[in-house]
Amino acid sequence: MSAHATPIPMIARRSPALTGVAQIPGDKSISHRALILGALSVGETRITGLLEGQDVLDTAEAMRAFGATVTRLGEGEWIVQGVGVGGFAEPAQVIDCGNSGTGVRLIMGAMATTPITATFTGDASLNKRPMGRITDPLALFGARAVGRQGGKLPMTLVGAAEPVPVRYTLPMPSAQVKSAVLLAGLNAPGETVVIEPEATRDHTERMLRGFGAEVIVEESPEGRVITLKGQPELTGQSVAVPRDPSSAAFPVCAALLVPGSEILVPGVSRNPTRDGLYVTLLEMGADIAFENPREEGGEPVADLRVRHSPGLKGVTTPEDRAASMIDEFPVLSVVAAMAQGTTVMRGVKELRVKESDRIDAMARGLEACGVRIEEDEDTLIVHGTGRVPGGATCETRLDHRIAMSFLVLGLVAEEPVAVDDGGPIATSFPAFEPLMAALGARIARR
Repeated sequence: MSAHATPIPMIARRSPALTGVAQIPGDKSISHRALILGALSVGETRITGLLEGQDVLDTAEAMRAFGATVTRLGEGEWIVQGVGVGGFAEPAQVIDCGNSGTGVRLIMGAMATTPITATFTGDASLNKRPMGRITDPLALFGARAVGRQGGKLPMTLVGAAEPVPVRYTLPMPSAQVKSAVLLAGLNAPGETVVIEPEATRDHTERMLRGFGAEVIVEESPEGRVITLKGQPELTGQSVAVPRDPSSAAFPVCAALLVPGSEILVPGVSRNPTRDGLYVTLLEMGADIAFENPREEGGEPVADLRVRHSPGLKGVTTPEDRAASMIDEFPVLSVVAAMAQGTTVMRGVKELRVKESDRIDAMARGLEACGVRIEEDEDTLIVHGTGRVPGGATCETRLDHRIAMSFLVLGLVAEEPVAVDDGGPIATSFPAFEPLMAALGARIARR
């Protein structure tokens, strides 16, 4: 069932050409961070373009529980009155992060070096996800976590009374882990250092600087070395949230596949640590033009003009690109199924611990639609033939990206493709249905 309601079965049918302008909602990663850093700042943070999906709304509610004043002024426009670094109050109630792994992990980091206690929970999907990858480095600061067997939510975190700075090498490429450690380092004395052998999305480093923290990023033989000077006074800022490249992926990929399509997708983030899907699509032969490049909210953005691209070819995505497109592999596997030849996606084991095991979810759904798949723990291989029979109902497993990916497939499959539950789409892209309908997509609730 859905994260917050009964299941919403949906179906997508072969579609006429998609045309028009797709106004994508704000970036989810940046929206979470803007709320959290606003809460950790002194003074007022004004946010425009905030994604108002359920994941981000849950983070806003959590910041209220820790003592910040969070107010919605209008669509996408919010104000946060912060409490300063180390100023979080102990929440009176359990913090429910719903479906959001980003939300719970970043919030845990933000509170881990303040001497308060908080209990975290989530929906059925989130409560299955591993939290040891966060609580292990937070323990180095002096925080203590008690959760279910296997380090899962519900979990109580006791913040460090006398935090110490940490030097930590990421054992896996994870922006969530990196960000949790950096946020914890804010209230620790001295310098906290995070070493990432493989670069991940860098929104936290960019935004920390924007709020007044001293952050130095250097390249070394070990990888990317990020040094944060602890106990700064962060100052409230104005944050313009760019549009989410992960959400943009769905109408972009749909337009590439549906014959006769041409759409414009304005203001999409082109942060190089998030750009892997678009690099890969160009390699496959996609007709995407990046118009009016500029900077918004400290992030590079551009308007994407996307045209139907017959003759897409299978490619191999290198392991070192995986972190920059980790959330886009499900919809890339749909494009791969409609391409000619084999697409090999390497270095994708992180997909197995997302909202669902995304490798397994996509493999089983694509197989049910008539696509030949191979997989191992760290690889997904799609054998594309330029056509997909379709005709299946695919399990979404409480995962918004799985749901949207199979609905995109239904727009070009020979027979309709259904999903058992489209409800989770609201966690990240609540406007998905009306946006796609306005472009001409034949997606409906059953």
